[in-house]
Amino acid sequence: MEQNTEKVHKRRVRYKGKYPRKYEEKYKELNPEKYKETIAHVISKGNTPAGMHISIMVKEILDFLQIKPGETGFDATLGYGGHTKAMMECLKGEGHMYATDVDPEESAKTKKRLAEQGFGEDILTVKLQNFCTIDEIAEEIGGFDFILADLGVSSMQIDNPKRGFSFRADGPLDLRLNQEKGISAAERLDEISREELAGMLYENSDEPYCEEIAKAITDEIRKGNRVDTTTKLRKLIADTLDFLPEKEKKDTIRKTCQRVFQALRIDVNREFEVLYEFMEKLPDALKPGGRVAILTFHSGEDKLVKKALKAGYKAGIYSDYAKDVIRPSAQECAQNGRARSTKMRWAIKAR
Repeated sequence: MEQNTEKVHKRRVRYKGKYPRKYEEKYKELNPEKYKETIAHVISKGNTPAGMHISIMVKEILDFLQIKPGETGFDATLGYGGHTKAMMECLKGEGHMYATDVDPEESAKTKKRLAEQGFGEDILTVKLQNFCTIDEIAEEIGGFDFILADLGVSSMQIDNPKRGFSFRADGPLDLRLNQEKGISAAERLDEISREELAGMLYENSDEPYCEEIAKAITDEIRKGNRVDTTTKLRKLIADTLDFLPEKEKKDTIRKTCQRVFQALRIDVNREFEVLYEFMEKLPDALKPGGRVAILTFHSGEDKLVKKALKAGYKAGIYSDYAKDVIRPSAQECAQNGRARSTKMRWAIKAR
């Protein structure tokens, strides 16, 4: 008995300090510059440190854009600023970079961080607005030599439980990129019909169990039980798929959660409508010979981008475009798991 107690005690000592801390307490979010070695270790394991974002396909983007000093560029989604910084470095202090972001919290942090690294307002202008307003900025400054649109959600937003993007941590079911505008995912579920929800899940994320999940959610809300936290939604999905064989249940529930959260995020942020508007305005925002690179992260986005670029090429707007997608390298995917679903497409404006 004493021996068993000692073993239990040793296990407790071994795992002391290993339990997950609150997001606000994590070293990465508090001061990433101070813990460079720890962050490098996290990244080497193929993980993204909380409060940070690892930019995807930087080399491939720069190789295509061929940025030259003195040019004017546009980053549609500022995010953590990794892509923006890499593009500004190519300008070598000449020219100007414009960037948009709808997240007031994260864009303010990024703007401050880049300014501290030497990229102030003399070379970078950050606008707190949606990237589908690209026509307004282009008209104001006379068009862009190069444009990047990274359509992924930043890791800082995914990792922060208060934003509600991840089913892995408990938090309010929000999912808005700008929490000051629109309605949350929970409020959206309060008012949606079963048929509309099933259609949303299928159209936005190809969810095979869209009918079953839509019924479970709307039945729960009809009983007077709001689905207003990430945990409640995750549990509802798990309970709905409880009929699956044990050997495939865990993996299917995880993938279904990813798709359901994705579908809700796309809906509350009107992501497809915004992308469609951006693709319509894109040709007029590019200078003759200007280049655009677009990163997509699911099939719906990629189809929309591919169709628009192909139509522009056939109409003589683009002199060339990507017939096939460019994927991140196997090495990058191993180092950053969030890169695996990335597809890059590009186009060159006709002169």
